[in-house]
Amino acid sequence: MPAYKSYHSYLIESLKDPAEAAAYLDAVLEDGELEPILLALKNVAEARRSLASSHNEHDLSWDTCYQLLSQGEAPGILVVSKLLSSLGLKLSVTVKDEQAA
Repeated sequence: MPAYKSYHSYLIESLKDPAEAAAYLDAVLEDGELEPILLALKNVAEARRSLASSHNEHDLSWDTCYQLLSQGEAPGILVVSKLLSSLGLKLSVTVKDEQAA
């Protein structure tokens, strides 16, 4: 197991995996608080930027998202949907556990 300098560097490395990114975002979205959601999106965008950099790719949509989130701006749902799609993720809606019958 590689040694990491910080939890943040470990988190960013783990979020390069789309399944990890999906589970992370899903957990944060369940709480429904705006600030943690924005931070989670920023972390996923940072991981995506890092992944693209290591493959010598340039993904303007993730760069744009990361810049917006770094400035504290919340992207609209259509932008989030498009960004998640470029990572191989999608938005979905499910029934809350207490409402399932």
